Amino acid sequence: MTELSEIYNQRILELSANIGEAKRLAEPDATATAHSKLCGSTVTVDVSVVDGRVAAYGQTVKACLLGQAAASVMGRNIVGSDARELRQVGAAMRRMLKSGGPPPDGRWSDLAVLQPVKDYKARHASTLLVFDAVEAALDQAEAKQNGAAAAAAKP
Repeated sequence: MTELSEIYNQRILELSANIGEAKRLAEPDATATAHSKLCGSTVTVDVSVVDGRVAAYGQTVKACLLGQAAASVMGRNIVGSDARELRQVGAAMRRMLKSGGPPPDGRWSDLAVLQPVKDYKARHASTLLVFDAVEAALDQAEAKQNGAAAAAAKP
């Protein structure tokens, strides 16, 4: 089993320290909040989607170092991503933590630093908050866009 001290390593500290300023979007297409009842961590995200890709992103993160580290990676990589990619990254993170799957790769490879969290089930929820919030916001944005398209199609 991974030692708890391995989870809070130097790279996690660096990522959480470089999360960027907490800023929100003035007019997002969608906003979603994810909250962990276990630890009290909360992540709120705003997304603007243009042509199926995230064009702008804002977040406020009130979470532990693990949640902050995950949100830091998300904040650096989300703009330009489409919903399919973001859902795949979230699914890869869930597999990594819950069933020992491989970490996300490519531009999301910094998330591999969170792999030792798999041995601490109580830390999974806070680590996954940003992925839960982003997916909920994408669902809202897609529903809004589909509703607008349906309304435009009516005579």
